[in-house]
Amino acid sequence: MSSILETSFAHWPDEAACAASATELALHAGLMSAFIELHGPLGAGKTTFVRHLLHALGVQGRVKSPTYALMESYEIERNDQVLPIWHFDFYRFDDPQEWADAGFRDVFASTGLKLVEWPEKAEGLLPRVDLRVFIEPGADEQRSVKITAHTALGMGLLT
Repeated sequence: MSSILETSFAHWPDEAACAASATELALHAGLMSAFIELHGPLGAGKTTFVRHLLHALGVQGRVKSPTYALMESYEIERNDQVLPIWHFDFYRFDDPQEWADAGFRDVFASTGLKLVEWPEKAEGLLPRVDLRVFIEPGADEQRSVKITAHTALGMGLLT
């Protein structure tokens, strides 16, 4: 496990607070080169956070969970450049051979934003993470959130 360089805490009393955090993160220019892991139990709000983040980045239309497909890809246009975004959900990932067969090594080696739910299911296959987001559900819609930066890029995303 990589070392933690900085930690930030948040409390989301409702989904609007989750959306506000996602919008704030979307403002960071370095985000489009980041690898972000999302941790939390089923129903914690990982996909909801990703959905708000992608919409804040300008992704149009429906953002669905890649639970069965393992990966959904998106593109946004910034400064006359097409920037790729990949959203992974490894909840049903069972076979490391799938990693090679699906070409995930190439995806992670390329530029673009990578968002991964259930990264522990692909442990040992993933590159060094920039940010880890831990979402813990509470009463009603409330969430406790801990974000840890593991790289200089991740530290920049926390500020």
